Amino acid sequence: MVQRQVPRPAELLELMKFKKLDLDPKHRRLSAALTIDDLRTIAKRRTPAAAFDYTDGAAEGEISMERSVQAFEDIEFHPSILNDVSQVDTTAQILGGSSAQPFGIAPTGFTRLMQTEGEVAGAGAAGAAGIPFTLSTLGTSSIEEVQAANPLGRNWFQLYVMRQREISYGLVERAARAGYDTLFFTVDTPVAGARLRDSRNGFSIPPQLSAGTVINAIPRPWWWWDFLTTPKLEFASLSETGGTVGELLDSAMDPSIDFDDLAYIRELWPGKLAVKGVQTLEDAKKLADLGVDAIVLSNHGGRQLDRAPVPFHLLPQVAREVGKDLEIIVDTGIRSGADIVAAIALGADFTLIGRAYLYGLMAGGRAGVDRTIEILSDEVERTMKLLQVQTLQDLTPEHVTQLSRYSRLETGRDSSLR
Repeated sequence: MVQRQVPRPAELLELMKFKKLDLDPKHRRLSAALTIDDLRTIAKRRTPAAAFDYTDGAAEGEISMERSVQAFEDIEFHPSILNDVSQVDTTAQILGGSSAQPFGIAPTGFTRLMQTEGEVAGAGAAGAAGIPFTLSTLGTSSIEEVQAANPLGRNWFQLYVMRQREISYGLVERAARAGYDTLFFTVDTPVAGARLRDSRNGFSIPPQLSAGTVINAIPRPWWWWDFLTTPKLEFASLSETGGTVGELLDSAMDPSIDFDDLAYIRELWPGKLAVKGVQTLEDAKKLADLGVDAIVLSNHGGRQLDRAPVPFHLLPQVAREVGKDLEIIVDTGIRSGADIVAAIALGADFTLIGRAYLYGLMAGGRAGVDRTIEILSDEVERTMKLLQVQTLQDLTPEHVTQLSRYSRLETGRDSSLR
């Protein structure tokens, strides 16, 4: 028989510890976010639909984006045993320098539209965390403003080669003068992808008001207060600012760019050069032969060609074939630190986060970006400890199996899905 007794008040008080009341609503909501998906939920609640969908959406049926996310979920880890992991080192070496974590912040356009602190928040958070920040040609903070926000950290610049070449060349020279150490030459945007959420929302720069946008904004007064009481939203590097996203891209981008443009930029740029938007093994080999410093396996977050290859699926083959000749960076679909660890294990030297960073920005400005980096960093370290590896160099393909839910019919091309 179980002996029972009347609880004593003093014993009850020992068992019940009330949580200290947090009077800071931003700190409270960000502390409650334990995953990137939690930050996404907060971001959706706090941001008007047009701005949120610009971040969250992709091209056409959004198949590439969904497959890219799914690819990271469809893995199996294989941990080692009996290794001392009381301390692990997450430091990565990439493009001639170090990063405290094996991920950096990817280039994103229109960023101040999501939350008014924009790229300045991203650059400041990246600098504080010791990871690189990448500014987009379509950024809403200038090259110099980002450098001022992250004066001692690593700043990278993403370049679109535009119809007016002089504009692109001027941006390259400005980034070099401001001390940016790496240039991302983007090759997957000859024209704009069909981003249907944006079309349905009437998304444009500057934002256009309609009855629908006003109704959607009513429960989000903080976003409109920020938008109306801060400097005008415009591209910091471009003078053309009016129209839909597709119209702006199509008016600025040049579908005629070729390898001669790459060669010219290589001569113009004094730092490290990475080519962003590589989606085939053949192109990776060609770029390795040309001596670029790195490639970024990317389908532009699924925002350009829908049904494009999944970068994470392509990674193992590219790493085997050209990993000794250049550095390999992967983006698209990364939503957790476990995703980052899996990419490193399968041959990536580094990874980039885009939407994950923007969800944090929309959820809480600079503090939200800090929270994004904190969540991912904790997940990277925990995953490494559970795999029982001490350094990123200890991660190997034997630690990860890519499970396949798709099969590819033979078409005469080498398969990138293994």
